[in-house]
Amino acid sequence: MVLRKIVKIDQELCNGCGRCVSPCAEGAIQIVDGKAKVIKDELCDGAGFCLGICPTGAMTIEEREAEAFSHQAVEEHLAQEKSTDQSPAIEIKCHQCGCNDQQAALLPMRKRGQSLWICAKCLPQLIHG
Repeated sequence: MVLRKIVKIDQELCNGCGRCVSPCAEGAIQIVDGKAKVIKDELCDGAGFCLGICPTGAMTIEEREAEAFSHQAVEEHLAQEKSTDQSPAIEIKCHQCGCNDQQAALLPMRKRGQSLWICAKCLPQLIHG
């Protein structure tokens, strides 16, 4: 166990929408019994891309003792998901223009207290007005 930053999900605030599953490139988050859950600490890198999509604010980053992040465990987990076709079906789109991650790079951001996904094309107009 090591002291590190990791995603924390408030089960009281989580509505089980599943929007946080797709942004987690490591596959650490799944919906279990109708709520989002970090399934294994070693899969969560603590980057927090899931935070930007949570509509209820149920997700935060905390520093606590947890299993060390493991690239090997992530690779094995993602290979297992791919072989059983358990990849998330939730599509993330730009909140400004509606394009998806196949059309442009998407970035998580916050604006006026709201979590958004913004594509690289729309980001300059949000920054510069």
